[in-house]
Formats: sequence, structure tokens, C-alpha cells
Amino acid sequence: MTSELRLGTQGFAFDDWVGPFYPAGTPKSAFLEAYARHFSTVEIDSTFYGAPRRSVVESWARRTPDGFRFSAKFPRLITHDKKLDRAAGDAQAFVASMQSLEDKLGVLTLQFAYDFTPDQHNRLDDFLGGLPRGPRYAVEVRNRGWLKPDTGEMLSQHNVALVLQDLFYMPKLDWITADFTVIRWLGRRQDIESFDRIQIDRSEVLANWAERVRTFLDDGLEVWGYFNNHFAGHSPASVRQFAELLGYALRPEGGMENPSQASLGL
Repeated sequence: MTSELRLGTQGFAFDDWVGPFYPAGTPKSAFLEAYARHFSTVEIDSTFYGAPRRSVVESWARRTPDGFRFSAKFPRLITHDKKLDRAAGDAQAFVASMQSLEDKLGVLTLQFAYDFTPDQHNRLDDFLGGLPRGPRYAVEVRNRGWLKPDTGEMLSQHNVALVLQDLFYMPKLDWITADFTVIRWLGRRQDIESFDRIQIDRSEVLANWAERVRTFLDDGLEVWGYFNNHFAGHSPASVRQFAELLGYALRPEGGMENPSQASLGL
């Protein structure tokens, strides 16, 4: 089995990145194209606030090179407002829109709030079973009560990944529940003043994550990893730092490979 690693950021439309990451003078309308010259995947954050129109999704695909991948969060209407209750139609519509990316579709993540509690186990099980076949799906929980064997067993039955998160009040896990995994480096909002530079040294944390990721790759897994600006202050720099820790060399065309054939999307 060939392992694969893709790293990117959570979102790309940040004015603070103009200068430190995007060339000075880059208009917001050109951010995506500029981003795709550096990284081969991004997690779209705006989908959390509302399902995108198909025309918008198709434009993302047109504006990025072959091999680029988009991951995205399910709309909060589904995960936070309805908490999956009578949300199957909304989910079907969202997934259908995202599938217009075709082979540029990465992982679709259901991110739940703290108040989505383990007593909703059966509801989540039924919901996952009803999702359209084809896309990769992941679940991110913010309540420790979910971190029990029955959750892992349920996710494994659906080949759905449990998001491994770096969030200040959640444990850093290495659970694998699918043939791929998702890591989200989140941090804490109040620790960061702006998004134009690294403000917290996370070197030790990243070194620990690098050991986990090496193990995942050795086991033949796909690894999808996304950094938030709140993790250290400037997520593009965090991506590069993590790549260096893993010993991957940048290639100008935007791809990276190691001798074991694992690739890193930078």
C-alpha cells in the first residue's frame, strides 16, 4: 500500500498573508491561485457558514492545477443547528455540490460542538450510514465523552476518520478508524494577535506529531493535515515547519515525495 501525505491550511483568504505569504499587491480575487503555487490542498472554512453554490465549487476546480485537493467542513446548519436531526436532505445537497470538484475533492468533515454529546451515538451512526458513497468523510468531536471504544468501532464500520486534533482542551490521539486520517492543528483564538507571523513556538508539539505521522505513513495510510492560523500565528509557516521536521524536500512544481513513495502536498 502506498502512503500519502497532504498538508495545507484551514482557509486561504486572509489579508494578513499579503506580504508574508502572498506577494505584495495580490488582490483577494487571486488568493486561491497564489495559494495553489505553494500547497496542493486546502481546507475550505467558509462551507461551515453555508453550503456553496455549485458554480462556486466549479470555479475552485478551474482555478487550481491538476493534483490540487479541496477538503471542507459540513455546514453548521447540519452539525450545530440541527445536530443531524432531519438533516439528511441538507447533507445530500452539500455533498452533491462538493462532488462537482470530481477528483479534486479531498475530505468532508463533520465538526461538532461540545454540546453534541455521546447520547447521540445512534443518530450519528444512522447519519453516516446514509451519506452518499464515494467521498472521504471525517468526524471531529469536541466532547471527551465520545472518546470511547464504541465510537471508534462505529466510525470504523463506516470507514470514517476520527479527526486527530491539536486543541488545547482535547487529548492528542492516534486513533485510526479508516484507511486515511485527518489532523487539524487548531490552537486557541485568544493566543494570537494577527495572522502575519509566527507568535508561539510550537516546535516541541510539532516534533511529537511528526513521530505519529511517520508511523501512519509507514502503515500505508493517507494523511491529510490542516493548520489553523490560531495554532501558532501564521499557518503557511507552520506547514513549512512541519514539512521540514518530516524531512521532505520542496519541489517547485508543488509536489513532494520521499523514497517510500509518500507524497506531501507542498
